[in-house]
Amino acid sequence: MKSTELAHRISELALEKKALDVKILDLRDLDAVTDYFVICSGQVDLQVKAIVDHIYDSLAAIKVKPLYREGYEYLQWVLLDYIDVVVHVLVPDRREFYSLETLWVDADVQELTDESSE
Repeated sequence: MKSTELAHRISELALEKKALDVKILDLRDLDAVTDYFVICSGQVDLQVKAIVDHIYDSLAAIKVKPLYREGYEYLQWVLLDYIDVVVHVLVPDRREFYSLETLWVDADVQELTDESSE
C-alpha cells in the first residue's frame, strides 16, 4: 500500500471511532524521516485506546503492521510507526500542549471529517 493510501486509510479508520480533528500532514517535501503524519484526538483515554486498536487491528488484518508502537500503556499519546506514515493519537490536553501541527507548519495539511471520507 502506498504511503498516501495508507495515510488516508488510517484517517478513515480513526473517523470510524469518532476521532476528533483528524489531520494528515504531508511531510514529503520537508526533508522529514517519514512521508506523512496522521494526527487525531480521542476525548478520553478509552477513546484513544479504541481508535488505536481499530487502526492496528484493521491494518494487521491486511498484513500491515507498525514497526513500533509507543505510549499504549498510558493512552495519553499513542504513536504507531508504519515507517512512511506515523500516527499520533492524543487526548486533547496533550495535543494542545505539544502542538505537533505547529512544529511542521510548512507541511501541507488536509483536515478530514466523516463527510470528507465518504
